[in-house]
Amino acid sequence: MKSLTSRLIGGLLLACTAFASQAQLDIVITGSGSQRLPIAVTDFAGERGISQALVSVVRADLERSGLFTLQDTAGVVMDENTAPNYADWKGRGADALVAGSVRTAPDGRYETRFRLHDTQKQGAIAGQAYAHNAQQIRATAHRISDVIYEKLTGERGIFSTRIAYVVKHPGRFELQIADADGNGAQAALASKEPIISPAWSPDGGKLAYVSFEAKKPIIYVHDLATGRRHVAANFKGSNSAPAWSPDGKKLAVVLTKDGSSQLYLVNADGSGVTRLASSSGIDTEPQFSPDGEFIYFTSDRGGSPQVYRLPTAGGAAQRITFEGSYNVTPRLSPDGKKLAYVTRDSGRFRVTIMDLATRQTQVLTDTAKDESPSFSPNGRMILFATEVGGRGVLAAVSTDGRVKQRLSSGQKADVREPAWGPFIP
Repeated sequence: MKSLTSRLIGGLLLACTAFASQAQLDIVITGSGSQRLPIAVTDFAGERGISQALVSVVRADLERSGLFTLQDTAGVVMDENTAPNYADWKGRGADALVAGSVRTAPDGRYETRFRLHDTQKQGAIAGQAYAHNAQQIRATAHRISDVIYEKLTGERGIFSTRIAYVVKHPGRFELQIADADGNGAQAALASKEPIISPAWSPDGGKLAYVSFEAKKPIIYVHDLATGRRHVAANFKGSNSAPAWSPDGKKLAVVLTKDGSSQLYLVNADGSGVTRLASSSGIDTEPQFSPDGEFIYFTSDRGGSPQVYRLPTAGGAAQRITFEGSYNVTPRLSPDGKKLAYVTRDSGRFRVTIMDLATRQTQVLTDTAKDESPSFSPNGRMILFATEVGGRGVLAAVSTDGRVKQRLSSGQKADVREPAWGPFIP
């Protein structure tokens, strides 16, 4: 596990060349929820090859969530207008049923339609139509999965969201962006030097990061659509650990321009700088609360690394974690009710979650070298980096600890520094 100082100072040198990457992340489900909804997703009618590819993604999305059990459909083909035999599907054990079609539209694109049925209530409960091309099959499937997930769970689906992470190849580092299932990976940044600490803007259009290309750590903001970037913080000493404000206008950063590592606010366009706090220790790893009223951060001001919070409007810092002698990397759930962080437990570094109202905590992982927790935008899952077999991999765990996944590259590479992007409007 990195020391607090090395996490703060770690440098990188980024090249701004974007290119497609063939390396995808493979997801293995290592634990699933105890109560899962049985659902049947039939083969869609129409364009056979396209529909098979699309349905396979929908099935994989739902299975991977840990909240559904896929029932065998025995090759049954149903379109969205087919009247289901609800008694038959209920007898097969399916509480929900998905049917649909993929057909060629007059403009040469495809039109995909689907319908979601409740076999208990014996009626359709959702349906949509999408126009797309062959390159948008996976994106369309993720949108269908999102609708199904939200209708059946009451929570917004995360299948259409993206993740950012760093892949370390021999002699090369890449900052990659992929779909939440690890597919569609592209390298936004590449370098012969390390890359760390990507942070998504609230609108999902930008990433803030730290670059060592000028032989010192400088914070940049990178526009993903254009590939352009600008300097957000380049002061004397170290500039590190950027975190976006909820409105996307400011960054909380860690600077050493006045001596030790301390917390500051800078405008996202690089203008202005305001000191947030002063302490005799190292203050680092800031994170805004969703309402913007507080900044949570790691500090050793009390003698050991612990989580604190500070009012953004000014005031005294309040210590949040008290169990154990090492608690770092605070990350707030999207609703602001839970706090994820990494704790040292008998020499093992593990992702832990705290209910901020009750201060009750739960260790969520059974690994030993966890880092960089990041909540999914619906707050149900936490993505993090860990180590398995001496190699860095990504993993995800549900906030109740029941659903577990592991994401790893098929190549001989370490995968680190995950950040889960926001919902895209």
